Amino acid sequence: MPSVRSRRLRLFAAVLAVIAAGVGVRYLPLCLPREVVKYAGSVLWGAMVYGLVALARPAAPVARLAAIALIAAVLVELFRLVHTPGLDAFRLTLAGQLLLGRVFSPWNVVAYAAGIGLAAALDRSTRRPDGRRNVADALAMPGAAEIDFEPPRAKIARRPADFS
Repeated sequence: MPSVRSRRLRLFAAVLAVIAAGVGVRYLPLCLPREVVKYAGSVLWGAMVYGLVALARPAAPVARLAAIALIAAVLVELFRLVHTPGLDAFRLTLAGQLLLGRVFSPWNVVAYAAGIGLAAALDRSTRRPDGRRNVADALAMPGAAEIDFEPPRAKIARRPADFS
């Protein structure tokens, strides 16, 4: 199995890619329908939460990571029911909109669950439970510089073409 450090690096890159995709879907003029923009962003937000939880505990089982991510996402959604002047002012900022959202919606929980499920399925598909290395790790070949390999020079002789 790949090292925890390399897994964390891949998870970090994946979280950054998901954040970029989410911001792009929400704020770039892609001419997508309003519902697609809203719920694609929510699905990606759920995937980001899974990635952050996996980043904190890279060796944990996928089911546990998904459960923790879903609990965190539901708690954030329920937190939208709490209103104070300072919190409502923060929710009006871009950071507040991206991190906390503005209004409670049970459909957001469904979208978060879909994103967490997709991220968990992708995570599970990239893990090797039998302890064998995946293709990328097998091709990495640590210590390849120490291998002494001098192939013999090829001898190619020219000969005239036979057109008969």
